Amino acid sequence: QVQLVESGGGSAQAGGSLRLSCARSRRFIMANCMAWFRQAPGKEREGVAAIDSIGGGRYYADSAKGRFTISQDNDKYTMYLQMNSLKPEDTATYYCAARKLCQDWLRSTGYNYWSQGTQVSVSS
Repeated sequence: QVQLVESGGGSAQAGGSLRLSCARSRRFIMANCMAWFRQAPGKEREGVAAIDSIGGGRYYADSAKGRFTISQDNDKYTMYLQMNSLKPEDTATYYCAARKLCQDWLRSTGYNYWSQGTQVSVSS
């Protein structure tokens, strides 16, 4: 069983930055693809970014391109999401998730493991 524990949420003003962290309990072959999702009140959960732990490929939703950076530290089994130039529409609960492969990474139903979620609030 893989456990995902995230941290780093909070509040920021528009244009500011936040960094989220997601610590994985251990390396697990069925969790080579790590991703960030978010869900705002009244909206569906949407993919933000994903990273392939083996190949190193990084994938971004259009809303994140140019502003967010996903990275990982394999030695510490930790994944990060650096969020810059934040906008009020980035306000949501953010989750990290894991699945075997990054193919079709935007589809939330394909993930086997999820974190508890952390709130990010951006004020204008």
